[in-house]
Amino acid sequence: VPAAVYDTHAYYEPGAIGFLFHVVHAFLYVVQPNPFPKDLIVKVIQQNMGGIKIEEWRKWAYYEVGFLICTTVGVLVLVLTPVIGACFCVCRCCENCGGEMHQRQRKNADCQRGFYTASLVATSVLIIVGVAIAYAANHNMSMHVKSTRRFINTNIRDLKTLANNTPSQVDYLTGQYATAKNKVLSELDNIGPLLGGRIHSQLQKEVVPSLDSALRLAGAMRETKEALENVSSSLEVLQEGTGKLRASLSDERASLSNTLSDPACTNGAVSHTCTSVRATLAQLGTSADFSRLADVNQALANVNIILGTDLSNIVQKGYSSFNDTPRLVKEQTRNIVSGVKSMLDKIGTEINGFAKMFPVESSLANFSVFLTQQQKTVESYYPQLDQMDFYRWIGCVGTLCMVVLVLAFNLLGLLCGTCGYDKQATPTTRGCLSNTGGNLLMAGVGFSFVFSWVLMGIVTTLFVVGGNVEKLLCEPLANRQLFKIIDTPFLVHPAKKNFLPGMLFQNPNIDLTLGGMYRECYENNGLYHALQLETMFNINAFLNRTVYNKDLAKVLEGVQVDLQGISLLEQAGRDALINFANSGIGYVDYESYLAELNKGVTLVDLLTFSADLEAQADQLPRGALENALKGHASSIRQIHREQVVPLEQAMSTLSQSIKQLQRTSNDLPVKVTNILSAIDAAEYLIAHNASHVVKQETKGYMQSLVGYFRQYTQWVQNSLAGEVAPCKPLSNMVDSMEIVACSFIIDSVNTFWFGLGGCTILLIPSIIFSIKLAKYYRRMDTEDVFEPESFILSIFHFHL
Repeated sequence: VPAAVYDTHAYYEPGAIGFLFHVVHAFLYVVQPNPFPKDLIVKVIQQNMGGIKIEEWRKWAYYEVGFLICTTVGVLVLVLTPVIGACFCVCRCCENCGGEMHQRQRKNADCQRGFYTASLVATSVLIIVGVAIAYAANHNMSMHVKSTRRFINTNIRDLKTLANNTPSQVDYLTGQYATAKNKVLSELDNIGPLLGGRIHSQLQKEVVPSLDSALRLAGAMRETKEALENVSSSLEVLQEGTGKLRASLSDERASLSNTLSDPACTNGAVSHTCTSVRATLAQLGTSADFSRLADVNQALANVNIILGTDLSNIVQKGYSSFNDTPRLVKEQTRNIVSGVKSMLDKIGTEINGFAKMFPVESSLANFSVFLTQQQKTVESYYPQLDQMDFYRWIGCVGTLCMVVLVLAFNLLGLLCGTCGYDKQATPTTRGCLSNTGGNLLMAGVGFSFVFSWVLMGIVTTLFVVGGNVEKLLCEPLANRQLFKIIDTPFLVHPAKKNFLPGMLFQNPNIDLTLGGMYRECYENNGLYHALQLETMFNINAFLNRTVYNKDLAKVLEGVQVDLQGISLLEQAGRDALINFANSGIGYVDYESYLAELNKGVTLVDLLTFSADLEAQADQLPRGALENALKGHASSIRQIHREQVVPLEQAMSTLSQSIKQLQRTSNDLPVKVTNILSAIDAAEYLIAHNASHVVKQETKGYMQSLVGYFRQYTQWVQNSLAGEVAPCKPLSNMVDSMEIVACSFIIDSVNTFWFGLGGCTILLIPSIIFSIKLAKYYRRMDTEDVFEPESFILSIFHFHL
């Protein structure tokens, strides 16, 4: 949601003067340590219509006892000061109360004068500190009162931002329905791949393995044909080759026997060799006899006939028919999709109509105009406020000038008296400067009596007002105890539970509190959630009722998918599988084939035989017999090269083909039966039991569609609670008023009377010290005179 940026930062740090604020708060805590009387105030408010009972007055007096004591003291000082001052003046005029211009001589006169001087100096310094504190508070108020304009401007600007951004945020919420709708329409347009794909993925667990087995068996048919062809051709080659080899070896054996019949073999030296060669002639013969093996022509002919039916193509048709599930789903749900689209358009129209039903934009526009007018009205009072603040500043400064005037007389009196004081001078002969200092001190005393009661009246008034405002308004507002009073059930009327909703919505039964609203706005949550507007018009209930209504649910639940048209394997394919199982490859005598192949082509390795024959020929003397035997060895090698090697290759091909056929034919009827059973089971599942799968996957698909709407309604709910019309400006207004009223004004007022009150209290010892000290500086009319001792004795004798 497009976010609004607010300018007000409702935070105040007083700086150095904050220490004085804390001191004043501590003093007020000493005066008033009792906790905030929430229950008493609530009871007083609730009983106001019937009158306040005496018991409540007693509790209130007990709570205010500190203020009452201090106020009583202030009133006494206010009343007694002018009376005491008048009496003091009359008394001095009658030369009493220190009015007699005569000073008795005392031995500790210098010590007393020093004590009174130091005390008056200390008192004056403390009064100066009090004046400085009061002036700092006065200046702080004037300085921050001007900052109030910034708070007013930023708060009004934030309220305008709230009012101007809210309509666009509401439009954004309603506009985002199109996003959810388009997502649903996109999935409805792709219902074939999505819903059909789900159904396909569930059914393929049973269907695909059976088709894969049939496809593998189709490949095995082609491999079987190739193997049978290899067996047939290899068997012909071996049968023909072994006959020729048998004849060649017979001829070579006869020729070698004739050579060994040569008379040269009778020679005693070679007769042994000839006998040894003659003993090996029986080894020149063939081992395997392939003429006894039956051919596989009938099985080959059967397989060729079976392969006339393209089983692979039939299986691929089964794959295609099963993979066509998404298209079937799309065709069978075309009418439902078009109906859902029209209903979604209708729902979007209803949501827009609901948003336009409330005059949010016009009301907030009027509110913005109202804010602008009020801002102009407030700004028109700025000159008057500045003038009033200037008068207030002048009044406070004038009040402080009273104290400063007394201080001036005290300090000038101290300065003149101290500088003009002569220890050698008698009280009647003191100098003019010293006498002036004493007169200034007495003038300060006079002005102290004149001003002190006025100052005490000002201090007492500001103390009572500022102190109570701090304890009864500012502190409860800072710790939110004030909100608890306002939020007390049945506060203003026994029939009205909550004050705030009763004032705003004329419905006091709504569970809306000022403290809860402030917390929500302080966290910058939405105004809809902060004011609990869902109790007035529940947007979430409307969306849940509109976005996914019963008609739409009925249409979506009516989705039906029929998969009975899917055929996995045609009858021709079934016949081909059955015929392959009965093709005859299982009746081939594989054991006889393998037995002949294991024998080898010849009884002995001809290369080894020829090598041995040459070795024995080398043992003979050179001559015709040796050459003849070597010739026979060469002939045997040639027979091996030209006849045995091709036969061995043909035997290897035959061996591989026979083993392959043996593996294929092993339990072939059982394999075919299992494949056909699996295909039948898959087709039965599609035709009869697929409805459960279809319903299950359709339900999941519908839930995914509904999930977009639920996500939209949840997003709207969260956005209304935290992002739409964030009401931080409302809590900022409360915080700003607290800062202006309490931090700017009340804290400054309390600090002002605290400093001024200290000065006023210190005027009392200042009067006493000034009166005492003036005796040592003023010129006296008479003084004590001390005569010589001889004169005194003569007077004594005269009387005797």
